[in-house]
Amino acid sequence: MRSLPIRVRLTLWYSLAIAATLFIIGLVSLWMVHRAINNLEKNELQERVRGVRRFIESRPAGETLAELHEAITAAYNASHGNKWLQVIDEQGNWIYRSPHVAAVYPELVLPRQAPQQGYYFTYTAESFSVRALIAPIAVHGVHYTVQTGLTLNKTLAILSNLRIHLFLLITVGLLVSSIAGHFMSRKALRPVAALAAEARRINDRHLDIRLPVASARDEISDLSQTLNQMLERIDKAFASVRTFTGNASHELRTPISLLRTEIEVALIRPREATEYRAVLERLHGETVRMTSLVENLLSLARADGGAETIARAPIRVADLFQQVAASWKSAMEAALLDFHVETPASGLALLGDRQLIARLLSILLENASKYTPAGGSVKLHSAISGTRIVISVEDTGVGIAPEHRERIFERFYRIAPAGEPAPAGFGLGLSLAKWIAGRHGTELAVESEPGGGSRFSFRLERSLEKTEVAM
Repeated sequence: MRSLPIRVRLTLWYSLAIAATLFIIGLVSLWMVHRAINNLEKNELQERVRGVRRFIESRPAGETLAELHEAITAAYNASHGNKWLQVIDEQGNWIYRSPHVAAVYPELVLPRQAPQQGYYFTYTAESFSVRALIAPIAVHGVHYTVQTGLTLNKTLAILSNLRIHLFLLITVGLLVSSIAGHFMSRKALRPVAALAAEARRINDRHLDIRLPVASARDEISDLSQTLNQMLERIDKAFASVRTFTGNASHELRTPISLLRTEIEVALIRPREATEYRAVLERLHGETVRMTSLVENLLSLARADGGAETIARAPIRVADLFQQVAASWKSAMEAALLDFHVETPASGLALLGDRQLIARLLSILLENASKYTPAGGSVKLHSAISGTRIVISVEDTGVGIAPEHRERIFERFYRIAPAGEPAPAGFGLGLSLAKWIAGRHGTELAVESEPGGGSRFSFRLERSLEKTEVAM
């Protein structure tokens, strides 16, 4: 089931919140009005009881029951004849009864049976709802019970009208708030719609477009900035892929063209075996270079895709150095370089992927041999630094200018010595070496000065295990 649009959901939530608020306000208002009216009624009933007390207190102390009855009847029939009032003494004698009470409420408790704090109750008489109070009073040593009441018809009518008006007000308020919420949600989401419209223009050919950022520091501006940062990363990734593809195509086109040319020349006419052998040797050399290039490209592609995994295990540094030195000894001698390996103690071990670490060292040694003139030296050594082992490759080569140090790890980037062609290679080795170091939680540090040689180093965690190590 499709979910509702955000605009509709915002309107519904806003309307629901307003409806709940209005409903609560209506209930509280109705309760407060009812409570206020109830307090007014209680005060009115208590005041009537006090009025009866004051009237009896104003009569002479020796007045007979008949005289008191005649006096209170004459006074109250004139002013309270249409009200609910009756008075009885402690012997059960009626002092006063209004016509309304006499007709519908013949019984009245004696003073000794009435609660001292009074008793409020409601009853129906002659289609009237009456709120009554029964309370005992004592005047001149005589106890009386007074019952007085108020009709509730007006009160009930007021409360009924109030409920109707509150219902109408809540309904109108909810309708108005829903309409206002709809327009407010549209206005609030208008910047998002503008961002969406602008984002639709962005594709792989227009990655330079950036979303507008509002001057206000709010969620919309944060969203725009976040999306712009994401677009910046995507743009760089696309540019990197384009550059990578273009450079890879260029590097592959040259040896493929050379192979095709050599083969076509060899097929023009019959040749001697020695000539064919020379052609095959040249073709073999080019295929070796192409194989190296393809392997590096595949390694970088797997690294970018996260498919390249590492398996860390303890590695004896002495065994690792011996393996790498054996594979590079002949190449260093052919380049007329003094290759020196400082073999560490046999018990020294590090944690890492043996195959990847060996490849990293081979890349650094290959780089040193390319940029070190004949007669120079290359040194591979290690040192302990706390809980880590520092492995470095130093050479006495041409060095690296400051403007090139940050770029030597870019793919296909090569430095050509002044007045000389660029050394053989594809400019992928150091990129791969940097990735290997990063997967091992370290960085490939560079120390170099033009004409003063270079030093590449990295730090790996030291292994203290004395059991099995990777061979």
